[in-house]
Amino acid sequence: MLALTSATGKLGSAVLNAILDNALINPTELVVCTSTSPSNDQFNHLRDQGITVRYANFDEPDSLARAYTGCNALFLVSTPRIAMDYNNAPLWSGREAHHRAAIDAAVSVGVKHIYYTSLAFANPSKAGVMRAHIRTEKYLKELEEQGKVKVTVLREGLYNESWPLYFGYYFGLKEETRREVLVAGDGPISWTSIPDMAYGTAKVLAAPSEQWAGKTFYLSQKQTWRLKDIAEIVSKVKGEEVKIKAVSRKEYEDFYINEKGMEKPSVEWWSSTYDAVEDGECAIDDPTLETLLKEAGRSPEPLEETIETMLR
Repeated sequence: MLALTSATGKLGSAVLNAILDNALINPTELVVCTSTSPSNDQFNHLRDQGITVRYANFDEPDSLARAYTGCNALFLVSTPRIAMDYNNAPLWSGREAHHRAAIDAAVSVGVKHIYYTSLAFANPSKAGVMRAHIRTEKYLKELEEQGKVKVTVLREGLYNESWPLYFGYYFGLKEETRREVLVAGDGPISWTSIPDMAYGTAKVLAAPSEQWAGKTFYLSQKQTWRLKDIAEIVSKVKGEEVKIKAVSRKEYEDFYINEKGMEKPSVEWWSSTYDAVEDGECAIDDPTLETLLKEAGRSPEPLEETIETMLR
């Protein structure tokens, strides 16, 4: 039995769909874990396929243990509660606290293999967004070395669909009127679509445990785009020139906090991402995902297609 966390989130739901759409794992072998009531009608289509739905809340360790009972593997998607990481959260106060709760619960009920979704930055990294992942990876490695559980770390590529976040919080998309977008740096990024990543992840989860146990790898396409490339794509789609302006982190933070009214801890936490991008941390040279896609007769979705779809 495989327990899946965050199965209603962007990546988690895409992974579940990839498993089901490609008949990679028998639905009766899946346990979907949710912090929503399992009896909610939104899960009827899962139950109708023979999938078990159980309640699991990171803030309630007992619920995690109950949810994972009877499972021999856990697919642990990192928690989306990023505010836990703000203000340089000390160890076990950031998102890794939720991850550890899930890991400890899994080990306590005899789960033999944990698959963890980390992020496609380096380790060590300059990016604050990677801090909780690094702490979680370290904890998992310690447990693995102690022989308590087998571990696979999937450093998931930076979502194609997340480009507006890196592109100066460009969330207005079609309604955006900015002709110049402030960023705190630029560099090569191996953007990867969620469906492509989800398929690769699903293939890893469906493979025999020993095939991927003890491995850390990236699920990302190898082609890279810079933020200036995104500006050119956006300009082409919108029919008007949009440029980026690279400024210091301090100027970036001041602008988005004072001029755009964004939350100070959030902006300060996020701005370090640009240091990592400039250092080339997000230029991934790992063939794993492209190999898995090629075996299925697929190729990675280009970033241009995602941007055009989102803007139109």
